[in-house]
Amino acid sequence: MQDRFTPPFSGELLARYQKIRRELLAESTDFLDKRIAVLGGSTTHSVIQALDLFLLHHGIRCTFYESEYAQYWQDAMFPNRELEEFRPDVIYIHTSNRNITRCPLLADRPEEVDAMLEEEYGRFAAMWEHLAEQYGCPIIQNNFEYPDWRLMGNREASDIHGRVNYITRLNLLFAGYAQTHRNFYLNDLNYLSAQFGLERWSDPFFWHMYKYALSLPAIPYLAQSVANVVKSLYGKNKKALALDLDDTLWGGVVGDDGPENLQVGQETSMGQVYSEFQEYLKAHKQLGVILNVVSKNEPENAMAGLNRPDMTITPDDLVMIKANWEPKSRNLEDIAHALSLLPESFVFVDDNPAEREIVRRQLPGTAVPEMGERPEYFIRAIDRMGCFEVTELSADDGARHEMYRQNAARSRLESAFADYGEYLRSLEMRAEICPFSPMYFSRIAQLTNKSNQFNLTTRRFTQGEIQSMAEDSRYVTLYGRLADKFGDNGVVSVAAGEIRGDSLDIILWLMSCRVLKRDMEYAMMDQLVRRCRELGIRTLVGYYFPTAKNDMVREFYAGQGFTRISQEQDGSTVWRLDLENYEKKNHVITIESTEKE
Repeated sequence: MQDRFTPPFSGELLARYQKIRRELLAESTDFLDKRIAVLGGSTTHSVIQALDLFLLHHGIRCTFYESEYAQYWQDAMFPNRELEEFRPDVIYIHTSNRNITRCPLLADRPEEVDAMLEEEYGRFAAMWEHLAEQYGCPIIQNNFEYPDWRLMGNREASDIHGRVNYITRLNLLFAGYAQTHRNFYLNDLNYLSAQFGLERWSDPFFWHMYKYALSLPAIPYLAQSVANVVKSLYGKNKKALALDLDDTLWGGVVGDDGPENLQVGQETSMGQVYSEFQEYLKAHKQLGVILNVVSKNEPENAMAGLNRPDMTITPDDLVMIKANWEPKSRNLEDIAHALSLLPESFVFVDDNPAEREIVRRQLPGTAVPEMGERPEYFIRAIDRMGCFEVTELSADDGARHEMYRQNAARSRLESAFADYGEYLRSLEMRAEICPFSPMYFSRIAQLTNKSNQFNLTTRRFTQGEIQSMAEDSRYVTLYGRLADKFGDNGVVSVAAGEIRGDSLDIILWLMSCRVLKRDMEYAMMDQLVRRCRELGIRTLVGYYFPTAKNDMVREFYAGQGFTRISQEQDGSTVWRLDLENYEKKNHVITIESTEKE
């Protein structure tokens, strides 16, 4: 099934929509349900079908609202009971250069062109502002593809009257809005159409015959791009790379050829290809992607290759290195377990088609790019999948690699202690536990959408919703930041509850798996109880909603001293804790701050 959703796409997705949809729904019962409103400036029926399939592939089951043909502006700006009752979780505005109302004429004066540009941009900005105020959900907006013809030829790009110049300026205004407004995201139609080929993208036949702003073969590429934004918003991105070595990171087999004869570096054209590929992979560390090696090799041979002076990726760039003769699927599972991740969080990169197929079969949730036989195109094979789409980038993302390396050091230290409590005290842990702060709104929202295992309710929140909760006196909110002698883990835990009389309903409780078994949950509970007592709250009510991934916290509240008061057939439970006799549970973490401006 995975190959259907890996570029290049065939016409099968649209031609066999119903059959593929049934197969995707039969693959899992653990879907995230969302409502997406598609407001179109052209025909959107096939766009929605393709988007539906891509999101199901990412584990997101959607209900769609579709505007009438070219009614995106009216649906957005005027009272719309149907859309209001639909209560969208995401709004996608599917417009194209066909929806630009005016373009410059050669006779227009520069000031007239500038005024025209501001008016066109202002029309869209007013729509975005109205939708944000009305619905408060993420908005995805296409920017514009270039026109299919150029009146002045190359001068179109530089002359203010040229449509190419005009669309470039309009796209820059859209980008500026995205940079300064939360919950607003661009779908880069300009890049997609160039990548696909503009003549094939904007085929006039499909416009005049069906009022599609793009050709049918281009629709899966558009849908994949929009789906990548949506799945990133809801924490469905991949988190780690598992990389083969021989003929993947370098040319040749290190055990046979020797490290001195590998193809890498600037001396040969093929060596440059592998070095460029390594540069691309290493750049992912900036996004918080974790780099690991899974190689069938003797450990000393693998390290000899990685320690070549002209290697771009060095052992310091890798969190875990598995070089042995075990099945790569097993090694990948071991890495996932050691990092407290799931195998489905990984992208497995290997030049060998047999190894790729084994991992696809043994670990079906793991992304496995079809690398092909030409290393010149390895970058494209990974990049076109969009596994690491960025919608929000926090300071913690850039530091994630080092955080996982520090965790490995903690694990080595743990093995030196016979008493686990003694080990925890040796870490010299310090926690900052405070109400939600604007500095961390982005990271908190990110955690709610990425954390699946240690997550009691698995409720997902946008950054705007986190801010609203922080500013509402009906809610008690806490984030937890944990550091120790090895380094700072960043914000790793979040709890929030809604006040109901003298009781607090805990609607959100989660923790990053990289700090499991460090007693951070006890520190968070102590501070939550302290805060509740200050507000006169006498009872905590906790909820556990089971998913395929959060069984590890099924008895979390029991361990915190709660009493189970109900249980549903699906395994959902409700718990209660009276605060009168609550006793402090954290004895190994120093709380440095409980209030923060």
